[in-house]
Amino acid sequence: MLYNTKTAMRMTIDISHLQATVIAIKKTTPPFDVLTDKEFELMKDAHEVRQYKQNEIIYNEGDAANGLCMLLSGKVKIFKLGIGGREQIVKLAKANEFIGYRAVIADECHSAAAVALEECRIAFIPKEILRQVLSQNNQLCQYLIKSLAAELRFSRYRSVTLSQKQLRGRLAESLLVLRDKYGYVHGNTLNVNLSREDMANLSNMSTSNAIRTLSNFVSENLIAVQGRQISILNEPSLERISQLG
Repeated sequence: MLYNTKTAMRMTIDISHLQATVIAIKKTTPPFDVLTDKEFELMKDAHEVRQYKQNEIIYNEGDAANGLCMLLSGKVKIFKLGIGGREQIVKLAKANEFIGYRAVIADECHSAAAVALEECRIAFIPKEILRQVLSQNNQLCQYLIKSLAAELRFSRYRSVTLSQKQLRGRLAESLLVLRDKYGYVHGNTLNVNLSREDMANLSNMSTSNAIRTLSNFVSENLIAVQGRQISILNEPSLERISQLG
């Protein structure tokens, strides 16, 4: 599926709301807590908050990476288009995580696309401001390096498991990835609602295979499904299926 950034609707929140939001992030979450007052003021004055609707494009593969994007609320999927326009989800993001920053640091265009899985708010900081702060703040540099290293480790792990595991192992692993990323709501229900197509794209399988495997898991009392909501009923068995591949 292709998206057009020119038609993507973006709503900028009033400046007083912006400042309150970023100050709250500085007090409670890294990496803003490692900034000096001067550096924070620089980012606060230069940034803007963008709001996206569900399924709205944030950036396309090949778009210029013009700034740092931090997810303030909502959930985002990062994906690449393969043969025939099929999506492969390579990353999932939640609040207080960065997206697209590898391309900003590398001074490259985005190598994947980002789409809102639900209504999202994103803090956007121009790359010129980010580079200016990075040149002065070693702690911020270390934070971003560690984040990139963790993403690289996870990507390498997923590239191996998705190519070597059978369908059941892949889908079980994807359910556990969703559990680890977004947690539960209302007991054992995953706190994210993905379409069957997204579940397939996350698990590197066709949509029909994803639907069939989910149905098998339901019949085995491993999970319960109601629309897009999935509840995990037997974590140990899913973990065993994932490990066995």
